[in-house]
Amino acid sequence: MSQWFDSLNLWLGSNPQWLGLAIFLIACIECLAIVGILVPGVALLFGVAVLAGSGTLSLGETLLLAYCGGVLGDCLSYACGRYFHQDIRRLPGLRHNPQWLAGAHGYFQRYGVASLLVGRFIGPLRPMLPMVAGMFDMPAGRFILVSLLASAGWAVAYLLPGWATGAALRLPLPPGFWPQAAAIGGALALGIALSCHSSLSDKRHASLLAAVCSLLLLLGLMLGWPHLSQLDQGLLALIQAQRSAALDGPMVLITRLGDFNTQLAAAALLCLLLLLSRQWRALSFAFLALLGTALANGTLKTFFARSRPEVLLEPLNSFSFPSGHSSAAFAFCLVLALLAGRGQPPRMRLAWLLLSSLPALAIAGSRIYLGVHWPSDILAGAVLAASFCALSLTLVEWRTPLPALPARLWWLLLPACLGLLGSIATWQWSAGLLRYAY
Repeated sequence: MSQWFDSLNLWLGSNPQWLGLAIFLIACIECLAIVGILVPGVALLFGVAVLAGSGTLSLGETLLLAYCGGVLGDCLSYACGRYFHQDIRRLPGLRHNPQWLAGAHGYFQRYGVASLLVGRFIGPLRPMLPMVAGMFDMPAGRFILVSLLASAGWAVAYLLPGWATGAALRLPLPPGFWPQAAAIGGALALGIALSCHSSLSDKRHASLLAAVCSLLLLLGLMLGWPHLSQLDQGLLALIQAQRSAALDGPMVLITRLGDFNTQLAAAALLCLLLLLSRQWRALSFAFLALLGTALANGTLKTFFARSRPEVLLEPLNSFSFPSGHSSAAFAFCLVLALLAGRGQPPRMRLAWLLLSSLPALAIAGSRIYLGVHWPSDILAGAVLAASFCALSLTLVEWRTPLPALPARLWWLLLPACLGLLGSIATWQWSAGLLRYAY
């Protein structure tokens, strides 16, 4: 398999005109029922994304091709399940591996629409859940809407790292960039791996280990940020090279969602709904995590007093380390994900965390795109939020696990929070405030 994979990469490198089609087809196959389990689509997507980032395709083109391929794979799988129904168990591959269908069947029955969103990031479930949705005659309009939403986050999560790697290899980066990137990437990978392993093992104090790993990463960033200038300058140059007039408006809109007043309103609404529903322990967790992150961020900003990048035409009065937008966005999204994961299997809990990180990453990434923060500022804000979320969960769950929120509460909580953020963004857009996003 590895020899075939290397041959494909070499051929696509020599024939870049076929790279777009390859990304589309691999994304489609990765999301196609049965076939997606057998083909190493994740490795293939990373490989072709690296080639695309080396100068063949822009980031927007790469993500769009993968997105369209993923939606097509979902629709074909759904149509297959809708056509064959229960007879699908006789198809080749499923006759000898009934556990593939059984696992997706159980997740869909238990979580419904949420399984299509979260299961998108769980390898064995990704290609099977759309087919199961078709078997259960899920309305086509509802399925397509969910697929369009889930495919967007999936394309970013699976294609962006490879594309960024290819672009970084192409650009003339500072001499110390790669050693610093390897050190930061290795530390992050180790911390995430230890936290995930502890969570998958279902250990009682997995959140405490996650808190320790996050705090150690944060301590390393606080001590080492003066020595990460090559990494910061290289990543900032890489992202600034993607700036365009068409993207500036949407990026400013995204960054405004991380403003202090916006995040304060969203956090207050979340805590108010938990208070009115008498979810005392969930309220304690959310309040400790959100307030602790905000206070720690303000304290660290004042202590380090780090200047912002020189991309801005007009300097800001506040300091940059750690990023307040990053810490606030990650704290809010992680709180929602941790509450959503209570009472669910470990893989589903981790998938919720991954899914919730995508909007926070968009807000954090917009700060680098606009030249308001250094990449290490963004990373420190995210790690700070993870530390306080994990610490708060550890305190609340020290004696007994935090119970799952009632399903009816989620039908109120999520639309209310999303509606608030959407209304604020719409008001800012209509009021013409986007020019003053910095």
